[in-house]
Amino acid sequence: MKFIASALTAVLLLSPLAVVAQTVKPHDIEDFIRKQKFKDIKISPTGEYYAATVPVGRKTALAILRRSDNKLMTSMSIPGDRTHVDDFWWVNDERVLISAAEKFGDLEEPQLTGELYGVNVDGTKGGILVGSRVEGAGPGTRIQPKKVEDVVAFPVDTLRADDKHVIISVRPFSGDPYTRAEKLNAYTGSRIAITQAPVRNASFVTDNAGEVRFASGMNTDRTYKLFYRESAGKEWVLVNDSSVSGRVEYSIGFSVDNKTAYLLVQNDVGPDSVVALDVASGTRREVFRDDDTSPSEFIYSYKGHPIGVTIMDGIPHNEFFDPEDPEAKLYRKLQRSFAGESVRITSMTDDGRLALLIVSGDRNPGDFFIFDTVNNKADRILSRRDWIDPTRTASVKPIRYKARDGLEIHGYLTSPVGAEAKSAPLIILIHGGPLLHDEWGFDQDAQMLAAHGYAVLQVNFRGSDNRGNAFKLAGKREWGGKMQDDITDATHWAIQQGIADPKRICLYGASYGGYASLMGSAKEPALYRCVAGYVGVYDLPTMHVDGDVRDQASGRTYIDEWIGPKDQVAKVSPNRLAGQIKVPVFLAAGGEDERAPIQHTEMMEKALRSAGVPVEAVYYPTEGHGFYKVENEREFYGKLLSFFHKNLGGRAPVVAAPTK
Repeated sequence: MKFIASALTAVLLLSPLAVVAQTVKPHDIEDFIRKQKFKDIKISPTGEYYAATVPVGRKTALAILRRSDNKLMTSMSIPGDRTHVDDFWWVNDERVLISAAEKFGDLEEPQLTGELYGVNVDGTKGGILVGSRVEGAGPGTRIQPKKVEDVVAFPVDTLRADDKHVIISVRPFSGDPYTRAEKLNAYTGSRIAITQAPVRNASFVTDNAGEVRFASGMNTDRTYKLFYRESAGKEWVLVNDSSVSGRVEYSIGFSVDNKTAYLLVQNDVGPDSVVALDVASGTRREVFRDDDTSPSEFIYSYKGHPIGVTIMDGIPHNEFFDPEDPEAKLYRKLQRSFAGESVRITSMTDDGRLALLIVSGDRNPGDFFIFDTVNNKADRILSRRDWIDPTRTASVKPIRYKARDGLEIHGYLTSPVGAEAKSAPLIILIHGGPLLHDEWGFDQDAQMLAAHGYAVLQVNFRGSDNRGNAFKLAGKREWGGKMQDDITDATHWAIQQGIADPKRICLYGASYGGYASLMGSAKEPALYRCVAGYVGVYDLPTMHVDGDVRDQASGRTYIDEWIGPKDQVAKVSPNRLAGQIKVPVFLAAGGEDERAPIQHTEMMEKALRSAGVPVEAVYYPTEGHGFYKVENEREFYGKLLSFFHKNLGGRAPVVAAPTK
């Protein structure tokens, strides 16, 4: 292990909130692209220590502090110039388990390696436990505590009642696609096999005693299967097969007595619901279902069992399976204390007295508090981005409108900083995926655009994933079709509501959002003033032959079933419709992008130039599917905002000089 200088101490000390500005001065690019001080922070089981992931130079390290006096106990980085601490888990009050990420090849953003490391709070006994870099104990040594094996591993259960072991999932890098559950000694790295999943690419769920009870996964034909076993050593029993039932089911955990399993169930009509399954009798009862929105997160007790869900049907709110549960009451108390923001307990001491909270909102990227449940007192510890002043950011409001066929669509409107969204220059910010969704909260791109004078509209068009299976299926093979119409209808709605200046509207998005932006300008050439595509896919036939989606059998099935056959999608490919685009275009791509390979943008640029369309394109050879390096983000956003300033008339960007 490599240990870093203790300059981290100053970063982690308690500090007051930033002084509120007397006038609304919007933030500049540098405030948004600056890396947050902390990725995560968690309290130890007894509450004696904090552990946090902290950027240090070009790496991410783990720092451990004693809570009583903020003394830095140790700081640790993973060996190698390109490796990072990604996440971590307390095994006990002395030991921390760590997952790793690494910059591969020329790619700037670190990717998970599937390696697990461990270290003590005093910096001793640090080293790799599982992963491709595990080395044997040497020739002539009969006892090899760590298995030398080219695998990826991830934690499943930290086993609160066991101070030495955790349950992990293990899968070979290549060959056998069936995941194994194993018990890992978090000190020595020795592993004991528990079971193998009966379905490919599986994830496991344990009960409250640490027994592996559920396995779920997806086969190459994109069918999902859920299996259950009664106890250790018992056979796996099929609970649900989506190819037979027509629905997907996942386990989310057990009741305290392990007699009830909670399942997330996909319904034919309407949003997903939570069902309580009596594991002895097989009987089911629905314990939660919203009228139109699926759960976005699950809320767990500090002891590990599910107690409720978060619903993102506008501003997020929590619902609990048992409203009288003590932790449900605690959440309601916290929500009243932090009205207008979202509160989540991220970790808690074993005795339930101290809870670590993250409080965030549409104008706040996140503050951490320590809450004493006995004294009902919350003390602020730190902020992820204490240079972001909430009074200088923009408010975000949920919106709803009807698409042309009557389907209700949800979305979010961000007002320009310090102004009303009234006859404003508007940017339609389109999410990627497309099987994702926009949420209420602090969105970096939306806030950056709002800081430069734009209203921002984000739309969860049909095919987005938070309103149930029927809503998602409504987007099947509708790239360039009804999904695109939903975005067009959102634009007309914004004009009719007086939000947008009809002569100053642009489309902008990344990945699928880049596709939909270019496609929107091709379908509606008179509706938009400009268009910007970021790491987009623009030639759908090429998706059938290139990119990491098609590299897996399940990905090829997705492309065929959800986008369309190769010989049918050319007609909805923006690069083949370049002659229909009549407004200036901005494009950006990364040379290491495997999801939307750079040739998509190169083909789009070439087609636009051939059609005489004004186009500006920027390429970053070492970036992937989204830019990571601050220097590249600074230049990219500077050029993007200059493009919008030229075409929509918002505030000109202020770009800081690169540091030497």
